[in-house]
Amino acid sequence: MKKLSLFLVIIGLFACKKQDIDVPINVPTDKTITGNITTTTTLTSDKEWTLKGYVYVKEGATLIIQPGTIIKSDIAEKGALCIERGAKIIAEGTATNPIIFTSGKIAGEKSPGDWGGIVILGKAKTNRSSEPTIEGGIGRPFGGNDDGDNSGILKYVRIEYAGVAALPNSEINALTLGGVGSGTVIENVQTIYANDDAFEFFGGTVSPKNLYAFATADDDFDFDFGYTGTVTNGIAKRDPLFVDNGDAGNGVECDNDGVGSLAQPFTHPKLIGMVLVGPNNQTALANHNLGLRFRRATQFTVKNSVIYGWMKGGLSLESNETAQAVKDGVSIFENNSVGAFNPSLNFISKATTILTNDQLKTLVLGKGNKEIDVIIPELAMPTWINGWTKFPSKGQ
Repeated sequence: MKKLSLFLVIIGLFACKKQDIDVPINVPTDKTITGNITTTTTLTSDKEWTLKGYVYVKEGATLIIQPGTIIKSDIAEKGALCIERGAKIIAEGTATNPIIFTSGKIAGEKSPGDWGGIVILGKAKTNRSSEPTIEGGIGRPFGGNDDGDNSGILKYVRIEYAGVAALPNSEINALTLGGVGSGTVIENVQTIYANDDAFEFFGGTVSPKNLYAFATADDDFDFDFGYTGTVTNGIAKRDPLFVDNGDAGNGVECDNDGVGSLAQPFTHPKLIGMVLVGPNNQTALANHNLGLRFRRATQFTVKNSVIYGWMKGGLSLESNETAQAVKDGVSIFENNSVGAFNPSLNFISKATTILTNDQLKTLVLGKGNKEIDVIIPELAMPTWINGWTKFPSKGQ
């Protein structure tokens, strides 16, 4: 009997411990979130929350978001969420209960740019000689020397109708990552009708997987300032009748920095298993551009990927340093399938003193790459999207 009693006590202690873990910490009483979050805070799924203006999670604080939570933006004062350096976000949805960030407008009236987006800042390396601050009118610092920095978890999250231009060439993207370290987990995230870039990486080492950019205005994946992580299973699918009116919209845009310096670490994203589907439609708006746009002294690795249907070209090298890295084998392009809307533009080199178009084509076709004129639709609809993604017409 004593042994049984002791066993029941132990079981009870474990049950209490589990219950303690599940109890939400510091749930706000006001469903409208503004200003600074300075302590661990939980947004629960039993309420619909509103971001009003720029909301900052400050260093040392953690924002916990329960599975199934819906967070909308205020309409009059557009919201944005910034996880500052040294803070964390724990937003861990599930395939059946994703976390949704969206417009505050009703279905049918939603519009790209209805709110800012999510910004996560960390302590990993960039290639800036002085401490950078993030764009989009936020101005918070990012980067450092801790490549393993942990800014939290983002899993099974949809980011809808985000993207605000605070200033010319200074926007908040759907998901902006500045100096985010490899200890951060980002998996199964979809952007929908982002008004600027879908996913932008400024330096850092975070290595996300299962990212889906649907109907982006500008670039689906943008890399800059010495990003050196790996993106696995990134998908982009464009809306032929929606694109940025100013900037050209690319599947990938990649620069070492804005002036093409040789600052180190070089921007060198490793892109594995990407499926980048352009408009592939004669009626597509004019600013739909390139599948892969590597420029301004960047390096890169692309393997086992499909680049199809981009209106102005497939793979484009746009600086001497970028082309030289391909020629020297520093940048790797292997086992990919490329089929631009115009097949003569599958492989483009604007650094003709290093590689001509024909030389680039010969080089890459010798590395297990191939040209294609059709794509299997199922490639853009893998099983990992089931249950938590959606593909609405614009405004819904």
